[in-house]
Amino acid sequence: MKPINLITIVSALLVCGTACLSAEWNVETLGAKGDGVMDCTAIIQQALDDAGKAGGGIVNVPAGKFRINGNLFIPFGVTLQGTYRSAPLTHTPNPEEMKGSVLLAYAGRGSVDGKPFVSLDSSATIAGFIITYPESKQSIIPPVPYPPCIAGSPNTDNGAVIDCALLNPYEGIHFVRSARFLIRNVQGYPIKRGIFVDQCYDIGKIENIHFWPFGIVYKPDDPYCKWINLNGVAFEFARTDWQYVLNTFCFGYGVGYKFSEYESGGCNGNFVGLGADSCERALLVEQAQGPGLLITNGEFVGRWSSLDAVTCEIGPKTAGKVSLNNCSFWGPINRCVLMNAPDGQFTANACNFVSWDVQNTGAPALQVDAGRVILQGNTFANGTNHVKVGPKVKSAIIMGNQTAEDMVIHNSIGKKLISIGNTVDDLVLTADAKYNYKLTFGVEGDSRYLKGWSGREPALEWTPQIGTKRWSADKAQITLPVVPNKAYKITVDVAVPQQALMANAGLYFGNKKIMSFTKAGASVLTSTISPVKSDTVTLNLRVKNWRPNEVIPDNTDNRLLGVAVRQITMKAAGAGNAVYSINTGELIK
Repeated sequence: MKPINLITIVSALLVCGTACLSAEWNVETLGAKGDGVMDCTAIIQQALDDAGKAGGGIVNVPAGKFRINGNLFIPFGVTLQGTYRSAPLTHTPNPEEMKGSVLLAYAGRGSVDGKPFVSLDSSATIAGFIITYPESKQSIIPPVPYPPCIAGSPNTDNGAVIDCALLNPYEGIHFVRSARFLIRNVQGYPIKRGIFVDQCYDIGKIENIHFWPFGIVYKPDDPYCKWINLNGVAFEFARTDWQYVLNTFCFGYGVGYKFSEYESGGCNGNFVGLGADSCERALLVEQAQGPGLLITNGEFVGRWSSLDAVTCEIGPKTAGKVSLNNCSFWGPINRCVLMNAPDGQFTANACNFVSWDVQNTGAPALQVDAGRVILQGNTFANGTNHVKVGPKVKSAIIMGNQTAEDMVIHNSIGKKLISIGNTVDDLVLTADAKYNYKLTFGVEGDSRYLKGWSGREPALEWTPQIGTKRWSADKAQITLPVVPNKAYKITVDVAVPQQALMANAGLYFGNKKIMSFTKAGASVLTSTISPVKSDTVTLNLRVKNWRPNEVIPDNTDNRLLGVAVRQITMKAAGAGNAVYSINTGELIK
């Protein structure tokens, strides 16, 4: 056995350097300055290259603002690492005020086709950074394009993006022909597109993502915010096999989750805990593979101030299954679901449809124009039309759904629709109840009598602010039960905004005005209704319709409104003192 030569060992260590001991490099000790002025591209890239040649390692970037005029490539087995160990939080658009490790990106301005700011080889990782584009300003509309901020190199595996904030990239993260990638703990506000995946044939994973207006001054009508809210896509999935997505959220995009049709095909996978707020299309499905899009525990909200938002639209080329389980829909929505895929299958189970028909035109919560559909165990809150099944639908099974009143299904396919165990309106008004009753607006049971009214709201227009109301909309109607051949005294508790006043404004029975609206404010008005031979009368409101966002500063409500009504009472000639509620059919007093 030869003796140990200490001189040889020390010499080898000096030649190899500290990297051989720790497999770590610090870019600041190598000459990089986090002053926001020095171009640190070459120093950081050299450290990455050295780590790659050493067989892997960690390149540390300490706290500071590191200007990168070029592009970075992270080799196999190398991690480019900043100070953060969770998704960084910052609300300032000013890089000088940002803390921790900040990369200032300058390359690629004006084109989406250049090199990504950071490219990942197989088993390469970027972690712990704020990345911002100082030349991308909220004041520039339309936003200036850039190449992707972070991308997996083609034909690579196991790239990772962890604990990063991508404040304002035009394109956020791209993984194309990159299998088994991991994107975790990322937030920010990418402009045109947040995450894009295509040709991933072996289970990519996306976890804990939050795309929200970090780093900008957000206002719904700001041109920059509005541009993203109409043109931006938070998450886009093309061909990806068994994609896994967990606990992700986006706010203020044209499309929250887009499942695209590309030449490579569509997506299938497991999506749990999705959130999309203030989106014109929370879910937009252009294509899906046969195994399906399995979406569980989702919360989907229409775009603020939109009149035509659809929270889940399934396009005509979709051939696979779209399955929603335990999802909730609310906000300014026209339709919750629009299904128009002749070869597709849509299933909704245990979902909660809270609001829809923002224009009060009678739009259904779910409109199924083609394909096959199963609706089971869902709940429907506000609204009078629940499901519309068009003549091109091949099969529809609607069972065990619960609504506030009678479930309304428009059936155009006859016996091909199976309806079992859904809520049936079992309210039967007694003869006594029809003589003297009250209809309370904004309380469950009122919608069976109303057409063309907004949703239920607190009665804020009255003093004191007691009870609930509904706003009338364009062509609002009220259909009330009556005893044939009996005259009625009608009393209306109404609040009339100044904007709703016009000549001949009032409540009409046929073409006869039975009640005039002549002054603004809350009041109780009375009139009479002549005897009719039928057992109902239909009344129409004629007022000047108006939109709150056009007359109230900083208001984003663009509903078409008229007057607010809190309650109506009807008393037949000769009726006694007993008063009933036609919301419930029960005796009040």
